[in-house]
Amino acid sequence: MKIVYYCWLSIFIVLASCADILAQQELVPAHETFTIESKNVKEQRTINVWIPPGYSATTDSFAVLYMPDGGVGEDFPHIAQTISELVASKKIPPLLLVGIENTQRRRDLSGPTEIRKDREIAPVVGGSAAFRMFIKEELFPEINRRYRTRNERTIIGESLAGLFVMETFLQYPEIFDRYIAIDPSLWWNGHYLVKNAAKYLLRIPAGKKLWFAGSQAKDISLYTRQLSGILEAEKLPGLKWQYSDEHKEEHHTIFKATKEKALIWALNE
Repeated sequence: MKIVYYCWLSIFIVLASCADILAQQELVPAHETFTIESKNVKEQRTINVWIPPGYSATTDSFAVLYMPDGGVGEDFPHIAQTISELVASKKIPPLLLVGIENTQRRRDLSGPTEIRKDREIAPVVGGSAAFRMFIKEELFPEINRRYRTRNERTIIGESLAGLFVMETFLQYPEIFDRYIAIDPSLWWNGHYLVKNAAKYLLRIPAGKKLWFAGSQAKDISLYTRQLSGILEAEKLPGLKWQYSDEHKEEHHTIFKATKEKALIWALNE
């Protein structure tokens, strides 16, 4: 009987531990949610907003961190939790986190491509321009209307969202002040962004910040390292940038492994 009891006790402990892990994984910090009927992407979009503690007790205005892949079932919970912990420990200043929930991720986060295999990843690709205009022309004003914000915007993204971040930084750098791209899919369209980076960098205004990282994934690290080399060679005095070569991380582990140091570097002066 004792053996049976201990077996059941062991099983119970294991199941309880698994339940605790799942609860932690599914923990969604308190946040607000609203929807926007977008003219640019021609559909309704769901927006999740994490508000820093003490927001209602002050009249202060706050910087805003925007993130694609920002659904409750996507990357919003773990980024919101990380932001909350970093703010509480005073490692970053308080700010608003705005998560944009996906509808057709591969459409919105990819630019045009001339590569046939690129176009095979989804029924529709190449919609980044419309998605970017949605953020700039519709989401920015709505966030400014609903919340006390100051004119300081950051964007964070990983993988295809990282590609969107890098495309925005290189081609439309005025939209955000700080850019975080983790394992960006720079192979897209025959690594067009990297091939033309030196030309794009000539248009980067002073005062921008860029943090990016590459994992051990060969189709990504090849181009993140090339981009790092181009940035090193150009030596733009008005641009603060940092590349983190995460050769021990895999594509599916790099976001959670690097998010804290990326946010701390990017969000502090």
